[in-house]
Amino acid sequence: MNENVDDNQLRQARNASTGAAESERSPRVARSVLGEGSGPKSEGAPWPLNNKAANKSGLPRKRTPRARRMSLSLTRVDAWSVAKVTLLLSVAAGIIQIVAVALIWGLLNVVGVFDQVTQIVSSTGLDTGGFNLASIFSLGTVLSAVTILSIVEVVVATLFAVIIAALYNVISQLVGGVHVTLGDD
Repeated sequence: MNENVDDNQLRQARNASTGAAESERSPRVARSVLGEGSGPKSEGAPWPLNNKAANKSGLPRKRTPRARRMSLSLTRVDAWSVAKVTLLLSVAAGIIQIVAVALIWGLLNVVGVFDQVTQIVSSTGLDTGGFNLASIFSLGTVLSAVTILSIVEVVVATLFAVIIAALYNVISQLVGGVHVTLGDD
């Protein structure tokens, strides 16, 4: 009885994949390297379905696992989802950039780089009237500039990613997209 049910399920799956029996689409079935389904035992499957086929000692045989592979094609990328992901990633990158510049500025200030550069400029005679590098590159000035630059980078990166996604969609209609083979090892 159980074998008849499994055979009926197998026939339904075959009919659904050819479109002969039903008009609705059946779910995709992962295939092994040899092309067999991972579902119920079909003719020529590499192992029995019930795993109770006894060997000489009367113990059940172990299945030998097979690597399954699935060939997929990336034919379309949704531009709106690309825009959302790129926006969030670029905002995160902008925040990281602002924090990194603040830390670097603090490190340079603690080490005394700004004072040393001011002393070098004044000792060469190029100081024409109170040159102070620390006042030119103050923390507020540097962070304001980096924040404006980060905002511009967020907008440009998001627009660029959306344009690339739209171009990919057009090109994939011409050539069929990127073909990928996925496998579980």
